[in-house]
Amino acid sequence: MTDPHTADAPTPTGRKVPDWVILAIACVAQFMVVLDVSIVNVALPSIGRDLHYSPTGLQWVVNAYVLTFAGFLLLGGRAADLFGRRRVYMFGLGLFTLASLVGGFAQTTAWLTAARAAQGVGGAFLSPATLTIIVTTFSGARMAKALGIWSAVAGAGGAAGAILGGVLTAGISWRWVLFVNIPIGAAAMFAALTYLTEARRPAGATAAVGQSGRKPRLDIAGAVTVTAGLGALIYAIVGTDTHPWGSTRTLAILAVAAVLLAVFAVIQLRVAATPLVPFRLFRSRAVSGANLVMFLVGAAFFAFWYFMSLYLQNVLGYGALKAGMAFVPMAVAIIVGAQVSARMLSRVGVRPGLVAGTLLAAGGFLWLSAIDAHSGYWSHIFGPGCLISLALGLLFTPLASAATSGVHYSEAGLASGVLNTSRQVGGSLGLAVLATVAIDRTSSLLRHGDANHAALTSGYSIAFVVAAGLCVVAFLSSLIVPALGSAPRGTTAPERSAADQVDTPPIGAEMA
Repeated sequence: MTDPHTADAPTPTGRKVPDWVILAIACVAQFMVVLDVSIVNVALPSIGRDLHYSPTGLQWVVNAYVLTFAGFLLLGGRAADLFGRRRVYMFGLGLFTLASLVGGFAQTTAWLTAARAAQGVGGAFLSPATLTIIVTTFSGARMAKALGIWSAVAGAGGAAGAILGGVLTAGISWRWVLFVNIPIGAAAMFAALTYLTEARRPAGATAAVGQSGRKPRLDIAGAVTVTAGLGALIYAIVGTDTHPWGSTRTLAILAVAAVLLAVFAVIQLRVAATPLVPFRLFRSRAVSGANLVMFLVGAAFFAFWYFMSLYLQNVLGYGALKAGMAFVPMAVAIIVGAQVSARMLSRVGVRPGLVAGTLLAAGGFLWLSAIDAHSGYWSHIFGPGCLISLALGLLFTPLASAATSGVHYSEAGLASGVLNTSRQVGGSLGLAVLATVAIDRTSSLLRHGDANHAALTSGYSIAFVVAAGLCVVAFLSSLIVPALGSAPRGTTAPERSAADQVDTPPIGAEMA
């Protein structure tokens, strides 16, 4: 099961390490990365009250993490290929755990936002390293089984986060949604130091090695410019509640964002020896269509979890624990949808899954927009919430399949990473836009004398209408994707090396 050709160093303990120990090391870290997104969602109202976040500022608790995770994710994957799984795993885990500790002690909004950004960078290096651990340890059917366990653990992290976030916030303090990472991180660090050997993917099986055979350098400039550019863009959007779109301040920040993103494009096209995002991938209709759908889906679904958590607690008066439990049926619906999607793909191909998922999501968001300040959970939230979550699950497999269709086997892992990045970037921008729309609506109604709960609900409702619109655009975008079978063309399993049969974490895992 273990590939001896990938080992670069002796086992730290000097003895054979059972493969289940290596798999556990990978899964525990991935669980922690995914857990951190969903566990914070339930704690948002408590965080906002304690640290005095503004309505627009609160979204940075989510966006600071998601944005840096997206900007550095592909860089983290390249680093694991080049410098080895153990080094990058230890770096990512150490930074993630330390940032969690610092964030747990936060006394100001800037303090917590900066800690969340650092967590995102740590997660961007840690998550790909866990995948590299698996593909350099297992092969053949054993690797497929290991990847299945790894994906299941990631999905469980998303579901468990909602419950654990409620338990910790209600029973102790919101700070423990961050402190909980400390013992997990410490245990994983000890296990990695004790049992994990150094290894890299074979050079011939990764896109990190260029056609010339030379080992490429990391595209740090690309990661920094795209993260800074997107950050400036989001900052300009969320600032429009106090500075109109035509104001000098807003236009200046938008100009900075445009320059940074233009510099990023130049770096990718002209400067970087190994670009962070090889734009040539998007010549494929399947790849470009799948990433566009993912971008739009990410924009809608990240906002769903954010607004639902606020609505349940700030309007309906749920405690953190009750709000966390309210998300459990939706997490189950994601799992059901993913299983149905996997079975559908082999029979009907990619496009029907994309069409069904996006249309169901649009219907669910429109249904959910009918909420008011006195809505009941079973009558107004359970049905549309489960429908939206089921739709998300249905999109799992067809998006991953389309995003790697026609891509050379040596770049299949890179194509999957680009898809994951599209989801994160879409989520960041979508949350910024929808939060701004919701807050503008709420502020307008409050100025006209509406009750606070009614004004808040109206803001959330219009955000759900916009999310439905995004899903309709995603449906139209899915028509770009050509009719494909279950196996991506040019990347059939017999032709792909073990190291390239790698997919992203479950698409909904970090949204739960």
